[in-house]
Amino acid sequence: MPEPGTSPKSDLEARQQVIDGLAARILALRLGHPARVGIDGHSAAGKTTLADELAAALRAKTARPVLRVMIDHFKRHVDLRTRYPSGSPESYYHEMFDVDAIRDALLVPLGPGGDRRYRTQIMDFSGRASIDSGVVVAADDAILVADGGFLQKPALAPHWDLCVYLHIEVAEVLTRGTARDQEWMDSAEAAAERYRTYYIPGEELYLAEIRPAERADIVIDNRDFDAPRVIRDASDRAAP
Repeated sequence: MPEPGTSPKSDLEARQQVIDGLAARILALRLGHPARVGIDGHSAAGKTTLADELAAALRAKTARPVLRVMIDHFKRHVDLRTRYPSGSPESYYHEMFDVDAIRDALLVPLGPGGDRRYRTQIMDFSGRASIDSGVVVAADDAILVADGGFLQKPALAPHWDLCVYLHIEVAEVLTRGTARDQEWMDSAEAAAERYRTYYIPGEELYLAEIRPAERADIVIDNRDFDAPRVIRDASDRAAP
């Protein structure tokens, strides 16, 4: 993995070097159970893209099974989000994702002493239709690559074997998120308003409570999407 704070020669080299470095870290894990890798970060930080690229890189480097899961498929049904006002940042942070299902149906079965019987999804992206993905049985040497928000909540944090946090600025969340979501939200202004009043303040609750960039094993500066940089790697501090 490149040294934190250094920049490779080109954008292409930068992105590939980061992906290859992450893959090498994961392949070096010797756990006796599937490696559970989480890609955390703000909305529109590039989590899904990086997770897809990482999964592809791993598949090219190893015969070990690579399990690709999107945590957006573990939302709580909208009708069950009743503790906080609908559309509030608090509802987003506390109620959007079914943390118990993420832990019990995905992470614990793949962890120490788990039975390796896991689910890949329980809900559609809208949070309105349940999905029965069926139970899948993982090999002991499998690698899970999952991306999503709020992955380091207390109920989930102990169950990741490697957690990567993607850093971007709040202004970039608004810009990227608006551009990405304006079509399904009907207009750019509607998307921007949703980010300003719902996603961003909800994620700021997470930042204030959990401080995920400080807890993650690896932090990647993804403000320049084409040239990400590793800015912190906890393993460097652990080295003698």
